[in-house]
Amino acid sequence: MDFIEEELEKIKKNQIYRKIFGIRNRNDNMHIEIDGIKYIDFSSNDYLNLSNHPEMVNVLIESAQKYGVGTGGSRLLGGGFELHNELENKIANFKLKEAALFFNSGYQANIGLIQALYKKGDVIFVDKLIHASIIDGIRLSGIDFFRFKHNDIDDLKSKLEKNRENFKRTLIITESVFSMDGDIANLCEIAKLKDKYDFQIFVDEAHATGIFGKNGSGIVEELDLIDKIDFIMGTFSKALGSFGAYIACQKSYKEYLINKCRSFIFSTSLPLSIVSANIKSIDIIQNEPIRRIELKRKVNYIRNLFKKSNIKILGETQIIPIILKDNKKAIKISEKLKDLGYWVQPIRYPTVPKNQARLRLSINFNHSDEILEKFVEDCSKLIL
Repeated sequence: MDFIEEELEKIKKNQIYRKIFGIRNRNDNMHIEIDGIKYIDFSSNDYLNLSNHPEMVNVLIESAQKYGVGTGGSRLLGGGFELHNELENKIANFKLKEAALFFNSGYQANIGLIQALYKKGDVIFVDKLIHASIIDGIRLSGIDFFRFKHNDIDDLKSKLEKNRENFKRTLIITESVFSMDGDIANLCEIAKLKDKYDFQIFVDEAHATGIFGKNGSGIVEELDLIDKIDFIMGTFSKALGSFGAYIACQKSYKEYLINKCRSFIFSTSLPLSIVSANIKSIDIIQNEPIRRIELKRKVNYIRNLFKKSNIKILGETQIIPIILKDNKKAIKISEKLKDLGYWVQPIRYPTVPKNQARLRLSINFNHSDEILEKFVEDCSKLIL
């Protein structure tokens, strides 16, 4: 116990201590209630406010009444239902791929695919700011890997030139929209290198799905790179307002993963109420494009407000990081914003690099222009 206490003291001293908050309510997708206090929420990844969409709620209730709560086992035992297959077909069509495999979370999908498909003698190149689940999957599988500078094609090319010939198979992994910087990967330039260096590409579209692309499928669709990207991971827990994740790929890879992917094989399948809601979420994304159109308008609006205010922000998407660098300052500004009625969390190491502490804003469909204006005005008073 002495070790635990010492480590906790170190965490607190370095201003990276975290604790779990108990949110009582998030009914309108813009406000949350914590300890009896109501805040305007800028922390949720429910970008299109689908989690309380009436059609989503109704289909979830109807499904729970029809099928019950749990599934009773993994997909390969007694927990695989026709509805799971229907969802996977829906995902494949949505992502313009031959097939898709449904997972319980993005974390399980990411670590599972890497461990199943790549082995010692292979190599992976990842963007330096890739999600922690990717790094964990690589480390657990013991594969050699190289991290290239964030969104730096020249650095990736240099590392491929020096190292590619020393390995059998090669995988490049990047997010399409980066979860902490809010910028977009240079997928077109990565794809141009594919033939020369003989590699596969895995794109994490968790924060792009539902928002980008003609049909809301993501950045890969928007850039017309479907044929160049081998594996597309996405989640239902962000813009699609539900839960679970998937990998869209060729049919043969799906078959292989069903037989080899441990995080899939040894997990109880998600409830059919969630599966039904996921199916409905894809329908809504395709039938209500106004949600992503209006979200993008609001993102442009608040980004222009920040630009005029001279507050330093990063990225180009609905994720807006306000860079404060110092942990203590990030915590202090977050607390002051809380006093003003805003819920904005400080993001610190190890979630972001050291000395890159920030406030991470998530803009959503329900934020009004008036709220965005007032928020930037209040931020200016606190930061500048």
